Amino acid sequence: MNISDFHGSATALSVESSGRALTSATTHGVGRSTPLRVDAQRNLEHVLRAAREVFGELGYGAPMEDVARRARVGVGTVYRRFPSKDVLVRRIAEEETARLTEQARTALGQEEEPWQALSRFLRTSVASGAGRLLPPQVLRVGSAAEEAAEEAEGARVPHQRQAAEAPGLRVVGATRNSAEDEPSDDAGAGALLEVVGRLVHRAREAGELRADVTVADVLLVIATAAPALPDPAQQAAASTRLLDILLEGLRSRTV
Repeated sequence: MNISDFHGSATALSVESSGRALTSATTHGVGRSTPLRVDAQRNLEHVLRAAREVFGELGYGAPMEDVARRARVGVGTVYRRFPSKDVLVRRIAEEETARLTEQARTALGQEEEPWQALSRFLRTSVASGAGRLLPPQVLRVGSAAEEAAEEAEGARVPHQRQAAEAPGLRVVGATRNSAEDEPSDDAGAGALLEVVGRLVHRAREAGELRADVTVADVLLVIATAAPALPDPAQQAAASTRLLDILLEGLRSRTV
């Protein structure tokens, strides 16, 4: 071997050794190497996308194995990111609740006509498919007695009632005296109920919404009018048709 070959081999060996050392340091020291971080992020995105699809089609009762198969990863990969199904369900529910809240705020801020604002929110939410992923706590319907009690509090002005304005709607764990509530869940659901309550109140005050329609009814419309059909064109057509019928049912007959 001549001198130039020796130096070339030594340089290559040095680079290779440095590369192994760097990989080892980033894996066992501060964190994983960049390629692993990219792979982990990609797997997370696949899992979240698959979870939205599976839970949207089958409900939150679908097993984690279905999510893993849809994401094309092993079920162990899913559990490494989400140690229990409850954690994954909560992540999806929180994201969808936040998305619905933002859609409601956009409709409230950009539409001057109360009915148009409510209608826009419903159409946008149904089209996005978020209605199929509404967290269970915002769809919990109370008894007739509870509804009557809520109506009895109607003397309070709207900004004092906000989310509680809607008869028949309860946020799980959101009792006034409970110290064990989970703030992230209740805060997210409460924000959604508050802004949808404003849409409902405006449309009702304008005489465009039936007086007996509540926030619970509006959220049930969102959940109902987003069927999961195998053909996207059929699903869009069915959603539009069903929503048109439901909107007509919500509207005041005097309009």
